[in-house]
Amino acid sequence: MQIGQLARRTGVPIDTIRYYENHDILPAPSRQASGYRAYDDDDIARLNFVRRAKGLGFTLREIRELLELSGRTGEDMAAVRAAATVKLADVDHKLEELTRVRDGLRQLIAACPGHGNLSACPILAALSTEDA
Repeated sequence: MQIGQLARRTGVPIDTIRYYENHDILPAPSRQASGYRAYDDDDIARLNFVRRAKGLGFTLREIRELLELSGRTGEDMAAVRAAATVKLADVDHKLEELTRVRDGLRQLIAACPGHGNLSACPILAALSTEDA
């Protein structure tokens, strides 16, 4: 199949497929006699893997490592579990940070009457202080 067909079947844009090829996420495809790239079901499976891994927050570097691990059939799965555990810790850290940001914004909004002179705005005052 050609790149357009691969893009339609996986929901991955053509430019992204080319990007993945250039960054060793997707192997360089064979070429048809016409010069067009030729893809197969393995490429569909790999792109679906990448799409799902991205949906879970894995970076392209991490996905490349997972793909490398997935090619080592017969080995222990500990490295894959470790990678997922590290990603979960990263997600937990981001959630904690976002919760802190949300709580801070809630406090600022609650302190602001929403009307009056800007010189008395508690949000701007809080953002202007050293310990904000």
